[in-house]
Amino acid sequence: MADQVNSPARLTPGDNPNQPLKDAIALCLSGGGYRAMMFHLGALLRLNELAYLGKLDRVSSVSGGSITAAVLALHWNELGIAPDQPAPNFGIVVDEVRKMASETIDVGSIFEGVFGPGTISDKIQHAYDSLLFHGATLQALPDTPRFVINATNVQSTVLWRFSKPYMRDWRVGEVRNPQIPLSLAVAASSAFPPVLSPCEVDLKKYGCVFEPGSGADLQMEPYTSKAVLTDGGVYDNLGLETAWKSYKTILVSDGGGHVAPEPQPHYDWARHALRVLDIIDNQVRALRVRQVIEQYGTAQRLGTFWGIRTDIAHYGLASALPCPHNQTLNIAAIPTRLKKLDDADQEHLINWGYAVCDAAMRTHVAPSLAPPAAFPYPRGVS
Repeated sequence: MADQVNSPARLTPGDNPNQPLKDAIALCLSGGGYRAMMFHLGALLRLNELAYLGKLDRVSSVSGGSITAAVLALHWNELGIAPDQPAPNFGIVVDEVRKMASETIDVGSIFEGVFGPGTISDKIQHAYDSLLFHGATLQALPDTPRFVINATNVQSTVLWRFSKPYMRDWRVGEVRNPQIPLSLAVAASSAFPPVLSPCEVDLKKYGCVFEPGSGADLQMEPYTSKAVLTDGGVYDNLGLETAWKSYKTILVSDGGGHVAPEPQPHYDWARHALRVLDIIDNQVRALRVRQVIEQYGTAQRLGTFWGIRTDIAHYGLASALPCPHNQTLNIAAIPTRLKKLDDADQEHLINWGYAVCDAAMRTHVAPSLAPPAAFPYPRGVS
C-alpha cells in the first residue's frame, strides 16, 4: 500500500498498510453534474481510441461521474473491447449519455418531491431508470473492470460504496451480491446537497443482509435497516478513496466545480453559511488535488490527472489540440446541475474532456502514442 504521508485517501480498519499496490490501472471520475458527465465522456472517448479501456481494472466514480460510469458499465459487454484495440461500439455510450444530457431532471424532481408523493431522490432515481438503466441492478455490471459507485453515508459520516460483488460502509458493514437498482446507486451518488439530498435506501426492501462482524462499530439498528445517503462528492469528490489505496496507476478525471469570487457576499445566516461551507469544501478539494499530483512520479505512483480547469498549455505538448484557456474556463463555468445542455455545450464539453485527457495521457503515461487528428466534433472548444 502507498505511503500514507500526504495521501489523498485515509486508511480504515481492515486496510493493510504493508499490502503492495496492485500493478494495474484504476480510473477515477469526479462529480460535477451534467458538466462532469459530459467532460468524462470526452475523456473516455479518447481513452478508448488509445486502447486504454480494456486496460482498466477499476472504475471509481462519484456524482455526475457515476452517471457516465454506470452507462459505460451497463453496456460494457456490448462494446466489443479487445486487448490493445479501441472498442468499435463505444458510440453506444456516447448516444446514451448524450440522451441523458438532453433532459432536465432536477427542477421537475424537486417540485414533484415537494408537492407530490415520494421524495425528490425517488424522482431522480425514476428519471435515471426510465432514461438509462431500465430496471438493471448492480448485478448487471461486469466482473472486470470493477465499477464502484460511491455515495456518502450521512449517518456514519464515511463513504458508502456500491459494486457488483458487495455494497459496503466500513463502519456499518458489507452486503454481498446486492440487488440494489443501478438507478438507485447513481441517484445516491449524485444526491447533491441541499436540494437533491438525502437519498434514503430501504435496505430491508432489497433483502440486504450484512455479513456478521463486517462493520467496525455501527453494525446495528437503525444503520442496517435504512441508509441515509448523500452525494459521493461530500466525502471524496474525485472518487479516489476506493482506488488510491490499492492501485499503482491512477488516472483521475476531474470535472468538478469551483467557488467563484463573490464581491458582495450575503449576510443573512442561511446564504452566508452556505457560502462559508462552499469555501471549506473548495479548500478540501484543492488540497486533495495537490496531494494527488505531488505523488505522481514517485517510486510507488504512476498515472496522470486532468481537470476541467486545467490549462492545456502546462503540459508543454506541441501536438495538443488547440484549447485556449479562456475558452475552456468558460466551459468549466457551466453550473453543477442535472439540467438539459444544448448540443453546443455538450460537444464543447466532450471535445474539452477528449483534448485534455489526450494531453495528460501522452505527456505522463504513453508518450509514444500518436496525437489525435481532430476534435470529435467540429465545434472545437470555442
